[in-house]
Amino acid sequence: MGYPMARNLRVKVPADDALVIFDVNKDATKRFVDELGGTSKNVVVASKLEEVVDRSDTIITMLPEPQHVKSAFSSFLNASSSPIGKEQKLFIDCSTIDISTSLSVGKSVRESSLNGQFVDAPVSGGTVGAAAGTLTFMVGSESALLSRITPLLSLMGGRVIHCGPPGAGLAGKLSNNYLLSISNIATAEAMNLGIKLGLDRKVLKNLINVSSGRCWSSEINNPVDTAERGFKGGFGISLMKKDLKLAIQAAEETGAKLAMAEKAREVYEAVEGVDDCKGRDFSVVYRWLGGDEGKK
Repeated sequence: MGYPMARNLRVKVPADDALVIFDVNKDATKRFVDELGGTSKNVVVASKLEEVVDRSDTIITMLPEPQHVKSAFSSFLNASSSPIGKEQKLFIDCSTIDISTSLSVGKSVRESSLNGQFVDAPVSGGTVGAAAGTLTFMVGSESALLSRITPLLSLMGGRVIHCGPPGAGLAGKLSNNYLLSISNIATAEAMNLGIKLGLDRKVLKNLINVSSGRCWSSEINNPVDTAERGFKGGFGISLMKKDLKLAIQAAEETGAKLAMAEKAREVYEAVEGVDDCKGRDFSVVYRWLGGDEGKK
């Protein structure tokens, strides 16, 4: 998702603003420079993470796991320069990680020699929303930062929702993705059931989407549609399994009862263990159920 988000930034921010990028995937950074025009479009590829901080006032990160966030910010905090502009350095982390790690990283940023500000701003909307610039950002920050955060995130998303103080953005994201993990399984099961009962898949999809079963998984990411592309791209099964694990962890820490969580975790672990499902969009649960008739 980072690629289309960065693309929207480069296209929409003023031409004289430099966009400094870094990714361990060098092919991705090369493709980005080739597409956006490199230095002629003020795109700078950093040679190391510290350079991103040295050359930027605002740093946006999106990483897969808590350990990646910890590692990246450990490098960030080794940067030596002061802000290049008039504003205090602002770190916006769009990763979906556990709340305690996010709060700890934020504390490190504030107490470091950079004296920066840290915001958790996980997103919802998937790769489709990232490309279209319609993501929802769930922000955890002090209210005073909103005037600086909102215009920037609005370049990549259609909604910026202030959920509360630091950590609240992640609380919103984990709650949302727990629901998504369940609705995805239910949608796959419902589509599989209806088709096996003799309904045309398009008729069933349209019926659900004008009825009470309608949800994001049935309308935007319906498995009969993702099956047509072999469940390639989209939100990976491993990421959904990770987010579900984080939601379960948060529930255990707060004493919230999640009646369907363990069964959902069993399903995603089983799906990811199948060769034809591994690495695919999380709607590949439908294939695991036998619903796409072996399409690959």
